[in-house]
Amino acid sequence: MGNKIISMMKKDRKDGSKSMRMNRSQRKLLADEEMLHRRALSMAIRQTQLSQRFDGSMSKRVGSTSTRKQQRTLSDPFSNAKQVPDFSLESLTVKRFVLVHGEGFGAWCWYKIVASLEESGLSPITVDLTGSGFNMTDTNTVSTLEEYSKPLIQYLESLPEEEKVILVGHSTGGASISYALERFPEKISKAIFLCATMVSDGQRPFDVFSEELGSAERFMKESQFLIYGNGKDKPPTGFMFEKQHMKGLYFNQSPNKDIALAMISMRPVPLGPMMEKVSLTAERYGKGRRFYVQTLDDLALSPDVQEKLVRENSPEGVFKIKGSDHSPFFSKPQSLHKILLEIAQIP
Repeated sequence: MGNKIISMMKKDRKDGSKSMRMNRSQRKLLADEEMLHRRALSMAIRQTQLSQRFDGSMSKRVGSTSTRKQQRTLSDPFSNAKQVPDFSLESLTVKRFVLVHGEGFGAWCWYKIVASLEESGLSPITVDLTGSGFNMTDTNTVSTLEEYSKPLIQYLESLPEEEKVILVGHSTGGASISYALERFPEKISKAIFLCATMVSDGQRPFDVFSEELGSAERFMKESQFLIYGNGKDKPPTGFMFEKQHMKGLYFNQSPNKDIALAMISMRPVPLGPMMEKVSLTAERYGKGRRFYVQTLDDLALSPDVQEKLVRENSPEGVFKIKGSDHSPFFSKPQSLHKILLEIAQIP
């Protein structure tokens, strides 16, 4: 009897010790995430305080810390993002990710993904497209996709001739990485479209959202979100959703603190690049390796629309994230991190 009690006491101590270790691990993860969020929030507040003297391109790394035709569906368990099965850094020939935000966002939105990729030994780079994030260009003056994508193009132009990168484009950032793939197919190892506008030749990025927002012509005439930077008697120059609309469209599954970060960081969207027909050729864009990541609880770009994009544009691989809204870098960062590593390892 005594031996049994002693054995039970040892087991209780062992279980308790294991529980304490798990709790410490979880507390550390939460503390790390909170620290990253505070850094991102601090940068976002600084962004709102910047004056027009900071115009030009600024690329920020936020929250920084020291096969084919396949389908994947991932949930997002609470786990350390460093724990990625079967990942070998040495096996990767391309280790640099270039993260391109979507409409209204900026480099700040990638802060969790930057941290997790760096923890995996990779080199993430974020860019603020023209008039976005810390790039203080007046959005009303940005009328073409070429102007809007200029910071990305300048970065790719600066790469050494033999160096390649993996591009990741979120939402309308898909148009920018398509444009980049047409310009520099030799510098892009893979292009990853994250619930993004993977357009066909001659298609406008806005057309992808037509089911949610109506036709481009109707939107230009009737939308209450339009901005007339050159006067009411001139064509609209941009648009911006009200906060409640943004919350419902983009962040229906995201944590409240990330929604708060977005609410003080989102900027107006230049309308010209959204309405421009993108020119893509089979000889350049067509030879690029494209992958698509679908978000299955997305209210801005519905799963049906994303499925249609995949059918019509035939990427090399399709991955799916359960429980993610239109901002998977907020709502499902661990799952997104794992998918990015999976795609990076595809030979």
